[in-house]
Amino acid sequence: MGRPDAATLIDLVLDEGSWVSWDSRPERAGVSEEYAADLARAEEKSGVDESVLTGEGLMRGRRVGVIVGEFAFLAGSIGRASADRIVAGIERATAEGLPLLAAPVSGGTRMQEGTPAFVQMVRISQAIAAHKAAALPYLVYLRHPTTGGVMASWGSLGHVTVGEPGALLGFLGPRVYEALYGKTFPEGVQTAENLYSRGIIDAVVAPEDIAEILDRALTVILSPRRGITPSVELAAGDTYDEPGTAPDVETWDAVTRSRRPDRPGVRRLLRYAASDVVPLNGTGQGEQDPGLFIGLVRFGEAPCVFLGQDRRGQTAEQPMGPGALREARRGMRLASELGLPLVTVIDTRGAALSADAENGGLAGEIARSLADLVTLDAPTLCLMLGEGNGGGALALLPADRVVAAQHAWLSPLPPEGASAIVHRDLDHAPEMARKQQVRALDLHRLGIVDRIVAEQPDAADEAEAFCRRIGAVLEHELVALLESGPGSPEARAARYV
Repeated sequence: MGRPDAATLIDLVLDEGSWVSWDSRPERAGVSEEYAADLARAEEKSGVDESVLTGEGLMRGRRVGVIVGEFAFLAGSIGRASADRIVAGIERATAEGLPLLAAPVSGGTRMQEGTPAFVQMVRISQAIAAHKAAALPYLVYLRHPTTGGVMASWGSLGHVTVGEPGALLGFLGPRVYEALYGKTFPEGVQTAENLYSRGIIDAVVAPEDIAEILDRALTVILSPRRGITPSVELAAGDTYDEPGTAPDVETWDAVTRSRRPDRPGVRRLLRYAASDVVPLNGTGQGEQDPGLFIGLVRFGEAPCVFLGQDRRGQTAEQPMGPGALREARRGMRLASELGLPLVTVIDTRGAALSADAENGGLAGEIARSLADLVTLDAPTLCLMLGEGNGGGALALLPADRVVAAQHAWLSPLPPEGASAIVHRDLDHAPEMARKQQVRALDLHRLGIVDRIVAEQPDAADEAEAFCRRIGAVLEHELVALLESGPGSPEARAARYV
């Protein structure tokens, strides 16, 4: 199908016959005769009375607020009347507690109105900020083209943002660039696909598929927070809650088991154990690191924002860098804004040790991640799944509850690195691991880990069963955290005393 206009998109996304407009006819007092003629022609051409439509409807039976642009009306440009309409629509959705879906398409500010129209970006952005401050979802579908002040305000503030295939998306329109600089804008930059590859938007989705991804996202975001019953009971021997009750595992044996290439990571965990997974992408600010998975996830009926260090995405050539922690901090903000629990998963051979990592501010990102997690105003749960090397692992540790796989561990450096520092060789790595108390079993005894999840006898040898066991534990922990709410920063820090 071709690129849909506003009415067609509404029909694609909303349940049949459910659309109810919120709009009244805009006032046009005080405009010039020339501009009035432009407006009249735009209305005749487009069949609508302004460049945006607002209203509500049902999407898969769920009531939602909608703001959708119409490019046929003066290139979807935003003037004072259309800005008033957008702000009124956002405020109504906020007042009525509705999730808000936005589908901009626009060349930006309406040049016939100039600066008075340009500054409306401030009002629109404030209204969206208030909507998000009410813990209400704001989901954005960027259509072709979306540029200028629209891209730089309501087009770029979504909790989840996806783009239309092949859409031109950017701040400076290519015609303006060519006029100002006397050359064409580089090809392939202002496209939905490029923005996705750079972690600026979460997905590229065809118009006919947009209702599916929006509904999946809202299913997680709007899941009940209270009164949830875990879907799976934990069996005897699945977990060890009291220190000293788990079977003893020799330290170096645990380290080597955690490094098995066939050990399940976050992607197999989600495949076997999650009931809903909506992958997100990047920081939203131009970075994407394959060493971190970010998504909206449910275990049973329990929702969360999920941040998992992805062992499959981390290689010797591309270890986890500072961008992964900036991506994680986006997830922390999402959990806070949406009132969802946050789950972090530690499974890393270590953050990048390189000039690029230093230039990217790795140490500062570790510090900011620690500070953000300790003070986060949402319930937090950490899973130690496998390897836990260095500050890149520690950055995801602070939480209200910490659970660990039986062979997981956490160390300031790889044991080989500790051996090199102390003994100037690698041969003492097993001894250093034992002395440094890196095992999950040691951390359980020290009060840093709350619960050990059994491996029977090794996660790599029972991947599906292990992942389902982990998933059941996460579900039970999340249900309890949703009832109790977030802990205080002081309580989170107290486990390390």
